[in-house]
Amino acid sequence: MGDFDVTIIGAGLAGLQCARLLSAKGINILLVDRKTDLTKDIHTTGIFVRKTFEDFAFPAGTLGKPIRDVTLYSPKLRSMKLASEADEFRVGRMDRLYESFLEECISNGVEFSPATRFVSVKPNEDGSTVVLEKCGERFEVNTKVLVGADGASSVVAKALNLDQNRETIVGYEEVYHRIQKHNEPRLHCFLDAELAPGYLAWIADDGVEIHIGVGGYAADFNPRKALEKFKAKTVHLLNISELHFAEARGGSIPVGGVLRRIANPYGLLIGDAAGAVSPLTAGGLDPCLRLSTYAADVIGERLRMDDAAVLMSYSGSAFRSRFVSRIWMRRLIALVKDQRLLELGCTILRTKLGGKFAKHVFFGRGSFPDVASKGSEHLEQTTLSSVK
Repeated sequence: MGDFDVTIIGAGLAGLQCARLLSAKGINILLVDRKTDLTKDIHTTGIFVRKTFEDFAFPAGTLGKPIRDVTLYSPKLRSMKLASEADEFRVGRMDRLYESFLEECISNGVEFSPATRFVSVKPNEDGSTVVLEKCGERFEVNTKVLVGADGASSVVAKALNLDQNRETIVGYEEVYHRIQKHNEPRLHCFLDAELAPGYLAWIADDGVEIHIGVGGYAADFNPRKALEKFKAKTVHLLNISELHFAEARGGSIPVGGVLRRIANPYGLLIGDAAGAVSPLTAGGLDPCLRLSTYAADVIGERLRMDDAAVLMSYSGSAFRSRFVSRIWMRRLIALVKDQRLLELGCTILRTKLGGKFAKHVFFGRGSFPDVASKGSEHLEQTTLSSVK
């Protein structure tokens, strides 16, 4: 297929965001994905928080109705309602979003290779040679920068000898379309150590689509069985006769925070491959877009200066301090396996002080650091060092 400035492995949200930003600068890009159709077998729930849709532009029709109301449930289904004056969540129509972003990439000149598997990488004098496989046949491309956007269990991370995710949870959900639409969007979150050990179960209902899912540590539960039990437990909130099944989604979610070593002179990691997920909430879409945007800036500078050392400014160590408290809270949550303790915790959340904490978790804008400002400082320092 020839030589490329950048080869991106994985065409999920992270890979597409990086590719569209780089291609807008006229950079020669190969975008690779194992799937033949990006609109199928989607893994993410697609819940975007306010910080994301306020700071990033989305194509028309790719976000659902705004959600302002949240109901939090204890294991005994005692509820606590939280309301915001702002639009806090929007469920992405991820198939349309991926399709739109891919069309933009291709129109900018990106070479897209679907149904293609990453095999290996070996350094060369101007970057690296990437071995790929399509339809059972292997081929090689030369690239100056290799980008791993291939998920929580990144093969690229291992091939580049970069850090890999060690702590993950598993999420599984079913997506339905409402036959009878309504104008009362709400996010329902359930704390339950049996159905969602170490995380939570959810019903995200924006009046048009409804996502019903569970998440937790894989060693402690069977996601599919847990989902069936969860639906039975919450049948009073669901009128199944008014729902049309659309698809099932599932996948691993890294919850150990941004990894430290996410770049070397040959390439870098973005999205879940870099651990760019909030350890506490397991929200990954906002970190994904911010880190991918910063990565595109670093890659652009590396190509402009023709200096591979510039990639070393892209370090997870610059962001890990932001996650220290969330990582410890994640570890504490993982230890809670007694329903009585969870019930007690929910009782505390219903107090005045607990309610403020709950609102901060659900409605706060601090889930991920401002990558642009932090990244610019490190990029500028590295650039000056390279010039000297």
